[in-house]
Amino acid sequence: MPTDNKSMQTKFIFVTGGVVSSLGKGLAAASLGTLLEKRGHKVVLQKFDPYLNVDPGTMSPFQHGEVYVLDDGAETDLDLGHYERFTSGVLSKLNNLTSGQVYENVIKKERRGDYLGKTVQVIPHVTNEIKARIYEVAEKSDADIIITEIGGTVGDIEGLPFLEALRQFAHEVGPGNALFIHVTLVPYISAAGELKTKPTQQSIAKLREIGIQPHIILCRSEFPVEKDVREKISMFCNVPAEAVIECRDVPHSIYELPLFLHEEKLDDIACNILGLPHIEPDLDSWKKFINRVIDPAHEVRIGVVGKYIELQDAYKSIYEALTHAGAANDCRVIVERIDAEKLDSSDVEEKLDSIDGLLIPGGFGDRGIEGKLRAAEFARTRGIPYFGICLGMQVATIEFARNVAKLPTANSTEFDQSTDHPVICLLEEQKSVTQKGASMRLGACICDLKPDTRSYDLYKSATINERHRHRFEFNSDYREQLEAAGLTIAGTSPDGTLVEIIEIADHPFYLAAQFHPEFLSKPNAPHPLFTGFVAAALARKVGVAKHKKEQSLTLRRKITRS
Repeated sequence: MPTDNKSMQTKFIFVTGGVVSSLGKGLAAASLGTLLEKRGHKVVLQKFDPYLNVDPGTMSPFQHGEVYVLDDGAETDLDLGHYERFTSGVLSKLNNLTSGQVYENVIKKERRGDYLGKTVQVIPHVTNEIKARIYEVAEKSDADIIITEIGGTVGDIEGLPFLEALRQFAHEVGPGNALFIHVTLVPYISAAGELKTKPTQQSIAKLREIGIQPHIILCRSEFPVEKDVREKISMFCNVPAEAVIECRDVPHSIYELPLFLHEEKLDDIACNILGLPHIEPDLDSWKKFINRVIDPAHEVRIGVVGKYIELQDAYKSIYEALTHAGAANDCRVIVERIDAEKLDSSDVEEKLDSIDGLLIPGGFGDRGIEGKLRAAEFARTRGIPYFGICLGMQVATIEFARNVAKLPTANSTEFDQSTDHPVICLLEEQKSVTQKGASMRLGACICDLKPDTRSYDLYKSATINERHRHRFEFNSDYREQLEAAGLTIAGTSPDGTLVEIIEIADHPFYLAAQFHPEFLSKPNAPHPLFTGFVAAALARKVGVAKHKKEQSLTLRRKITRS
């Protein structure tokens, strides 16, 4: 495949995984990206997913976790969230490739006759399509280094075309320009009292059968990988002992991982193999952030009320944004996961009374909606800081309409198509949509903020740009009625037709946004809405503690006098 001068100047790193899934390839790739960026290199990351879905947009969170949305509206794998949080890069649809996209493109070309009557095969046509995406990212990104993570596990049948494409690609760019990192499990067998290297040996053997010899092995383990274990892996896997790197679970935060891998000299080894200059990474700001995460002065409890609450990855970006905002407030955020389906009117006070702030995230469908409405009402009436995101904004609107604006049957047409008061309804352009994939309002949209609102004060700007992923909207037919009842419309689309942010002015913090601010939060650039929310939760906690202390002193004085 022809290459231009730019792609030949770019260095390429490929991250594969073996033995089992969920080893943390994405975090390893993102952490290496952090270290290389802190050395002054321009780094871009991308993810290749071997599944046949065109993108994860139609997948259930139970299958795939969070769908991460980019500025250009691409619905992507959640690892792209790690890539954007750990580096300064702003990614696009080019940075996530699936087998579904590959085969869709190949078939379109075949139907157009682009292959000039040739028999269309996995090699070279499918592998060429995969390689073309790497070259395209190299050309358009102007990156010094491109890190590509391959989803799945070595040995998966659907991943074979991707690995073959990488083998070919490494041959095309030549030695010193491509680096392979293999992440593998080194399990501890308690009965034997030792770490076992055989799974790693077999995983590497499988990779070498395909024609790929990894340069670096990242050993995921719950225990230290001692020198004798590393030497054994080195001997059987044909990798230098210093390139067998321990990758244990970090004790406090995922953001510690770049520091641990730097201590293991991962970035040094990678730069040596790729012929990059040795520059010590500037990690001062990263270390300061981690110190604020690990040892803050304060602590708050944030209740997250959702229907996928048992899934760690379903609200991944929200949890990370809360961590960022906590660090900005010198505050540890303890997340109380609350199942919306189990939040009954009889126990709502018991489950929510101990929290300092309440967040309702996005979602689809009516399951758990009544529990979310109860939670929103509890926060509104008790003065608990409330932050609604996407569906959380719609829930806040419905609850306010029912209980404040005196529209007891108010609802969303997503949950009740025959409701008398559809305060939330389907976007007009969505009414003719029949396909599910990539058909919502997606990606970055401009929002104008109203002066003298909390949103305006937090953003310190009259215009913002935020990422969306939804089909239903605030029904502007009810705007005047709800505003008259005390709801503040703090943000709208530039033409004023779409409501983006709602607030309640006489509440300590009651703010809800139609967009997804969690997608733009970074460790040292926390999102202003999350920062303001955590600050309000902390202020409430301090206020409650002060009030209890004053009550206790008053009681003591009364007892003393009596």
